[in-house]
Amino acid sequence: MTKKKVLLAGESWISTATHIKGFDQFPTVTYHTGADELLKALKDSAFDITFMPAHEAQKDFPSTLEGLQAYDAIVLSDIGANTLLLHPDTWTHSRRTPNRLKLLRDYVSKGGALLMFGGYYSFQGINGGARYRNTAVEEVLPVSCLSVDDRVEVPEGFTPVISGDASHPILASLSGELPYLLGFNEVVLKDGANQLMTVSSEYGSMPLLVTGTYGEGRSLVWTSDVGPHWLPPEFIAWPGYKTLFEQMLAWATD
Repeated sequence: MTKKKVLLAGESWISTATHIKGFDQFPTVTYHTGADELLKALKDSAFDITFMPAHEAQKDFPSTLEGLQAYDAIVLSDIGANTLLLHPDTWTHSRRTPNRLKLLRDYVSKGGALLMFGGYYSFQGINGGARYRNTAVEEVLPVSCLSVDDRVEVPEGFTPVISGDASHPILASLSGELPYLLGFNEVVLKDGANQLMTVSSEYGSMPLLVTGTYGEGRSLVWTSDVGPHWLPPEFIAWPGYKTLFEQMLAWATD
């Protein structure tokens, strides 16, 4: 069976630290990836996933419609709009380059699938820095972004609530109470969108898992994370972790 091709862009970052020991100090730099558990879970699935870390995506994310159409689905996860808007040729050399957010809109309109997973640089993001509000990507999504920092931290945890038809292909095979989550991005449901899960009523039953269509294609959002910190080890250890994300991709590419 031929596997469907998926491009997952984002989920990487570089941290710097300064260690001060009395009179002396020294810096360190560490590289991190946030999709390791998801990629591991989907390794033997029906999907061939290409992982493009955020620092590579600025230059290498497809800049043509044909390049995007090489994939059955595109996933943006914890990667801000600037990374896709500011190709090095524009940022460094002031050259005109394609608007890759508009290309994503065209890609979905012509039958592609776009998924956005939550994080500090998803939707509007920390300090509003992800900046997808009023962009071509927001136009495609089944939710609207806020104009401000949209993170909702829930350190005590909340249990996701299935609010849609339990027989929906994404929810099928899920049983029992879902594990807790520790945060999410606040978004606004669009008219006509299909809300399958919400956060708890204590946090306003805001959207968690939503599907929609745009032109000939499909879009999906999961407003929490795919790994720590918002998605804790207990969620990763849940047998439904693989099933849930695999069925998201299956629906999007059907």
